[in-house]
Amino acid sequence: MLTTKQKQHLKKFIRDLGLVRGRHTELVSVYIPLGYDLNKIIQHLQQEQGTASNIKDAKTRANVIDSLEKMIRHLRLFKQTPPNGLAVFSGNVSKQDNKIDIQVFSIEPPEPLKTRLYRCDQTFVTDLLQNMTEAKEAYGLIVMDRREATLGILKGTSVRTLSKMTSGVPGKTRAGGQCQAPDTLINNGSLIELKDIKIGDKIEGLDLKTNNLVDSICLDKWIVKKDRSYIIKTADQKITCSKDHVFFVKEKERIIEKPAEELTTKDFLIGKKFITKINNIEIINKQIELVDISVKNKNFFANNILVHNSSQRFARIREGAAKEFYKRIAEAANKEFLNKPEIKGILLGGPGPTKEEFKEYLNNEIKKKILAIKDLTYTDEPGLHHLVEISQDILAKEAITQERKLLQDFFEKLARSPERTAYGLNEVKKALDYGAVDKLLISESADEKITEELEEIAKASNAEVFIISVDTQEGQQLRDLTGIAAILRFAIQ
Repeated sequence: MLTTKQKQHLKKFIRDLGLVRGRHTELVSVYIPLGYDLNKIIQHLQQEQGTASNIKDAKTRANVIDSLEKMIRHLRLFKQTPPNGLAVFSGNVSKQDNKIDIQVFSIEPPEPLKTRLYRCDQTFVTDLLQNMTEAKEAYGLIVMDRREATLGILKGTSVRTLSKMTSGVPGKTRAGGQCQAPDTLINNGSLIELKDIKIGDKIEGLDLKTNNLVDSICLDKWIVKKDRSYIIKTADQKITCSKDHVFFVKEKERIIEKPAEELTTKDFLIGKKFITKINNIEIINKQIELVDISVKNKNFFANNILVHNSSQRFARIREGAAKEFYKRIAEAANKEFLNKPEIKGILLGGPGPTKEEFKEYLNNEIKKKILAIKDLTYTDEPGLHHLVEISQDILAKEAITQERKLLQDFFEKLARSPERTAYGLNEVKKALDYGAVDKLLISESADEKITEELEEIAKASNAEVFIISVDTQEGQQLRDLTGIAAILRFAIQ
């Protein structure tokens, strides 16, 4: 594993190379694996010089040949390939079109190189080095509920979002959002309009088991606005309702439930005294105010037509949609986490029992990797960060947890015992000169020269040096607080 200093040095090297842009495919990148014969690499580059002589554009031809020549001279300075191999880059770094400045850059990587590569391009190839700066082990992150899911990955101190998805699961509504026109007639001992019904009133309905009329208590009542309504007409009745309102339909020897939007003129409705056929259905695309009620026995007569007010049907719809959504999340998890040896474990989070329900839809191999299931509120990108934060018991040895604890310790001391802390370049330098620094915290965003200078001073007093990422909220706080801070061994004046 790379030390913090090795990682920062390599990151700076990659950043510097990334600033160079070729006008054409003229920047040369060469990776030499450990143990590979340097003479063979030099011979290969000499052959490439011959090939480059065929490049039509005179400037590009000259730049490539000169870059190869400088790289060959540089490689001849090495007696043999370094223990971890060598990465060499050469090209024109001048930002002025009329000026040529061919430079060579090389680095012995902190980890063994196993790939041989030669490439001419408009940018230097740094992917193999970049991979070395990234954490090798990772944790899969899933935060979800029935409406939304976000998958992410934790690598080192970085939390990255992999995919986001939403479901078609309807939101819970009171009694399913089934509503009717305010002037619909209801029997509560006498015929009155629905808008005049009060909670506690007894409303006439039907016991479907005995086929007897029964009274059912009104449990709740509320007003809703809908952008579309349905007018259902029979030979002697008319009822205006929302598309969701469920009717009892006689079908052969059974009674089924159908919402208004699924009714047809072939359907027969259950009336108070007889079965009645639908003659016409009219859809009105205009906002209308409707009344919704909830009754104990789940049905009542509205304009002498038996209607349902139970949310059971919508519960079934929600259940079906939720299951489909769980399958989609599981498929996404398979794509991101299945057969990925670098995934050390998986953290799963979400509100309520949904995460436990969803877990059963996961592939067994993924299920075995679940390290913790956590309760949390958010199921979007902030939810990923919250999941990591509340899983510190599981991630105790991981870089992100150690970094967070260190910064939390600093900020806590800054609030309660400010004399045991220092921040800002001048204050921290002063504390270092006194030998008072126990832990030196430097943001990775800090100037490279300042970082190197402070590291050198810290060595003299055996102060621990920590390079802090800006991937976490705490790391961003340090960056905003000058980017340089220290926890002190003792207070100084």
